[in-house]
Amino acid sequence: MTEYTDHHAPAGLRTRGTVIVVPGRGETRETYTRLGSRLAADAYRVRVIDAPDFDAADLADQLDALGVELAAAGEGTAGEDGVARPVVLLGADTGALAVAALLGRADAPAAGRPDAVVLAGLPGHATTAAGTWDDELDVRTSCPTHRGRLTDDTRVRRGSLNEAVPDALLSAAHDSEADVPALILVGDADPLADHDALVRTAKSLPRARLSVVRGAHHDVLNDLQHRSVAAEIVTFLETLRNDLVPLIAVETSTW
Repeated sequence: MTEYTDHHAPAGLRTRGTVIVVPGRGETRETYTRLGSRLAADAYRVRVIDAPDFDAADLADQLDALGVELAAAGEGTAGEDGVARPVVLLGADTGALAVAALLGRADAPAAGRPDAVVLAGLPGHATTAAGTWDDELDVRTSCPTHRGRLTDDTRVRRGSLNEAVPDALLSAAHDSEADVPALILVGDADPLADHDALVRTAKSLPRARLSVVRGAHHDVLNDLQHRSVAAEIVTFLETLRNDLVPLIAVETSTW
């Protein structure tokens, strides 16, 4: 049985789509309570699954299992048997790598395929040692609320950012040729990001946007700029519903 946390649209509103969140290293479903509630307030059904674990030896099987889990998590979001579309996979850290790698596979199944993806905090090959918990928090975020949530959550796996990411997973994600619309989010103060690689990845995809969040650290979805980041995601979701045609265009501006 698939385990996930649900965030529902307000009562009386038609659900505008489904967002399935895939957490990253060390994170729990509770890590995304704030983001899930904010997206749900805009009438999107949000489901957060447990963070997947990966190792190089069983990577293919682990990606297969994640694909099955994601397909199951999307079921029943519009009634007992329906799915509220569009369905968007939102991954963070290794969760984002896994989503990109999964969709970029030549044998990726059509069943359960999302309509778009949001890839946040994609790590690069470089690592940054985080010796103490405070060091790890500094890599993750400068938001006091998020730092407190991570510290108080006893299920958060401390030291997880020091864990090596399988090279095969990194390569599969950054070389992905997924053809669904993609929003890539990265903080310009993220020490784990390879910004040049992200630019190459975004340019290589047929329908992708790379959005850089000023001052944000690795946990770009939950840093001080989380309101603006959530707004960027909602704008992407609404644009997706309008066949990628922006609903608002700036005609003139003095700032």
